[in-house]
Amino acid sequence: MANMNFDLPPGLVEHLEKLDAFIKSDIQPLQDQDDNNRFFDHRREHSRTDWDNDGLPREEWEDLLVECTRRADKAGFWRFSLPRQYGGRNESSGRGANLWMAVIREHLASKGLGLFNDLQNEHSIVGNFPDVIMVQHFGSPEQKRELIEGRLQRKVRITFGLTEPGHGSDATHMETHAEKQAGDTWVINGAKMWQTGMHKATNCFVFARTSGKNGDPKGITCFNVPRQTPGIKVESYEVSPVLLFASGASSDKLLQWTLNMPTDHATVSLNNVRVSSSAIIGPLGGGLAVAQAFVHENRIRQAASSLGAAVYCVEQSIAYAGKRRPFGKPLATNQAIQFPLVELATQCEMLRLLIRKTATDMDRMDHVEVEAKLGDKVSMCNYWANRLCTEAADRAIQVHGGWGYSRHCQFEHIWRHHRRYRITEGSEEIQMRKIAGYLFGFMGPRKEVVPSKL
Repeated sequence: MANMNFDLPPGLVEHLEKLDAFIKSDIQPLQDQDDNNRFFDHRREHSRTDWDNDGLPREEWEDLLVECTRRADKAGFWRFSLPRQYGGRNESSGRGANLWMAVIREHLASKGLGLFNDLQNEHSIVGNFPDVIMVQHFGSPEQKRELIEGRLQRKVRITFGLTEPGHGSDATHMETHAEKQAGDTWVINGAKMWQTGMHKATNCFVFARTSGKNGDPKGITCFNVPRQTPGIKVESYEVSPVLLFASGASSDKLLQWTLNMPTDHATVSLNNVRVSSSAIIGPLGGGLAVAQAFVHENRIRQAASSLGAAVYCVEQSIAYAGKRRPFGKPLATNQAIQFPLVELATQCEMLRLLIRKTATDMDRMDHVEVEAKLGDKVSMCNYWANRLCTEAADRAIQVHGGWGYSRHCQFEHIWRHHRRYRITEGSEEIQMRKIAGYLFGFMGPRKEVVPSKL
C-alpha cells in the first residue's frame, strides 16, 4: 500500500506565509488608518449599515473593501483561483485550485474578523468568482469579453436571479417565464428574490422557464439582462414578498431587514423585460447546468471558511478558559468547559481531513465530473461545516459569558453570518437529501450497482 502523505505542498505553505506578510504590511495598516476599525469592532453593524437607505451598505464601507481588493489584486493574490488566462494560477480546464483554495479560506477565516477576509459579503483578499466560472464554462466569446474582463476590471457587477418569492430550493417550479417574440427578442415576466448586490449591479443573470412544465429540469434558460433594462424594478431590500404583491403596498411600509446587516438582498420584479437571443448564456433550456456550474467549488470553499471560523471560536474559547479564574481557579479546569470544546475540536480535525481529501479529489478530475463522482462528499463537507461553525460560535459565547454576549467579541457576528449558510447555496436539508440519494442509489456511482425498489 502506498504511503499516505497529509502534508501540505511546500508551495502552499509558502503561499500562506506570503499572505500573512501581505496582510501585515498592506492590509492591517489600511484597517488601522483613520477610524476604519469601526467596521470591525463593536460598532461594526452600525458603521456598515445605512439605516436611512433601506439598510444598504454604507458607501464608506464599500469603498474600503474596493481599496483592499485593489491592493490584493496588485499584489497578485485576489485572482488566485482564476484560470491563468485571467491572471490567476488555475489551469484553463478549471482544475488545480480546490485544495489550495480550501486551505487558504480556512487559514484566513481562522484569524477572525478583519479587512483581509470579511465573509459577510464574500469579501476576501483571495477572491471567489462563481459568476466568472459560469461565464467561463457557458458564455460566448462576446459574453466572456464583456462579463469576465469587465468583472475583473471592476466595471461589471453581476447579480444572480434564481430564487423566487414562492420558490427557493424547488427551482424547477419557477414562475418567471420568458417568451420568444418576433425579431429574435424575448420578453421576461416574473419576480426574483435574494438578488445579492442588486444595489450596485450592472448585469442580472435571470433564470426563466422558456419551455416545459413545472418540475422539468430542462426548459429553464439563463439570460444576461443589463440592470437598466426597462421593466426591472427593485421592490425591496428585503421585504415580505407575499404581503407586497398581495397588498400592493409600498416597500417602505413593509421593510424587514435580515439577521446579518447590512442587507443587499433585493426582491426584484420583471415586467415585460425585453432582451435579444444574444443575452442567453449557455444552451436554450439548459439554464440549470449554468446555475450549478459553480456549486461544487463554492460549497467546498464555503465549507473551508466555516471550518476556519469554527477553529477561531474554539481556540479563542480555549485561551479565555485558561486565563479566566472564577472561584480562584481557571475555567479550563472544569469538565463542563472542557468536554464541549473537546468535541468541537475533534470535529474540526475530522472535517479538515474530509474537506482536503474532497478538494484533492476534485483537482484530479474535470469540472463536469465532480457532480457524478463527488457531489455527495462536497455536500457532506458543506452542510456539516456550516452547522459546526454555528455550534462553535454558540459555545464560544457561552464560555465567554457576558463578554461572549457582547459585541466586543466576534462570536455573535460569526454566528449570524454563518447561520445563513445553512440555508443558502443549498439548504442543509437539500444537501442531506443529495447525500441520501448517493447512499441509496437514486443517483451517483451506486445508481447502476444498487437499484432501489423504494
